[in-house]
Amino acid sequence: MSNGSDLTHRPLEGLTVIDLTRALAGPYATMLLAGLGAKVIKVEEPKGGDLARENSPYVGREGVIVERRHEDDISISHLTRARGKYGISLDLKSDAGKGVYFDLVRKADVVVENFTAGTADRLGIGYHACRAVNPRLVFASLSGFGATDRDGKAMDVIIQALSGAMFTSGEPGQPPVRIGIPIADMLAPVFTVIGILAAIEQRHSTGVGQHVDVSMLGALTSFVAIENWSAMAAAGMPARTGLTVQRLSPFGVFACADGYVAVVAVHEPLARGLFAAMGQPELAEDPRFCSRDMRVANATELEARINAWSSALPMVEVLRALEAQGVPAAPVRHPEDALVDPRVVARQETMAVKHPSYRSNIDLRTAGVPIQFSGATTGFDDALPVRIGEHNQPILRDYLGYDEDQIAALKAAGAI
Repeated sequence: MSNGSDLTHRPLEGLTVIDLTRALAGPYATMLLAGLGAKVIKVEEPKGGDLARENSPYVGREGVIVERRHEDDISISHLTRARGKYGISLDLKSDAGKGVYFDLVRKADVVVENFTAGTADRLGIGYHACRAVNPRLVFASLSGFGATDRDGKAMDVIIQALSGAMFTSGEPGQPPVRIGIPIADMLAPVFTVIGILAAIEQRHSTGVGQHVDVSMLGALTSFVAIENWSAMAAAGMPARTGLTVQRLSPFGVFACADGYVAVVAVHEPLARGLFAAMGQPELAEDPRFCSRDMRVANATELEARINAWSSALPMVEVLRALEAQGVPAAPVRHPEDALVDPRVVARQETMAVKHPSYRSNIDLRTAGVPIQFSGATTGFDDALPVRIGEHNQPILRDYLGYDEDQIAALKAAGAI
């Protein structure tokens, strides 16, 4: 088991991570660690494995399909989230399985889990049990409400609802808006990685690891809290203004005859540039729009004027007029178009993935590691646990040093 030959200068080379996670939030955290160079050993139950294995759509010999038809069809969710990871099967409820687990822990730097709060301790594999065998270990728990809160499971939509995020978008008086990407599932693992790296840095001076505890609710609510909702309410500023941010007006999304554009004209020169692009430079002298505060105070009327102009023109003409005046503007793109933007492709911020055995005529693109280093690179080992327990032999034999009799006994006991 070796790292890819072209991936020898990644920042986390030499770190070993035991990955107990499943679904999206946890696997995204360990995927980032794998892309930064850590050796990630993904532990799955011998029967069933990661929940993401059952996520539609699948890719295989018949291309991309909604329902699995063949044993070697792979969920695209699993294909993307398990990249660069070495997979082993392990029954953590059995004594033999726990023995293997603690052998891994003794050699590891990091364990990441996203069980329901309290589950790891109940299984006897939590932080305190791991610290007893490896005091240098950084043990990261990612849960809905924090490692000490036993209120139950939390999915992305639940966290979006509880955090207030759903009411930060949408029109006044209209239903809440679910953010179209699983923002809680993606944000919390980023904080988990930050916490892990901070704990590893502290370990350099203390010599000991610690427990890193990240709450999905806390992560997303901290983002919601960056705006002072109470202050806006006290000032009589509406919290929900749909496609625009009226406290920064003109700022937001405006309709065109054939699509939408995002426009930022917050400061005086930009606002004057917008008015010139609209063919209405006199608006810069209108008492209702002649200063930033007045534009905010009269945002509804100003936005109506902008929409009346932009909606009568094709998007390309609106963009051309705005760009000629130096006003920041962009088309509102479909995700498929955004993922193939040459800028993000060149920086490997999105990456192509494929089934290990079959070609696809569809460009399957997924997340990369959106960080550039001057003295390092990012990328994933050429490893993917296609089957549950894909790398049992190299991990148990080559990494842990088990002999064939030990491995056979683990198989016979159902521990792997």
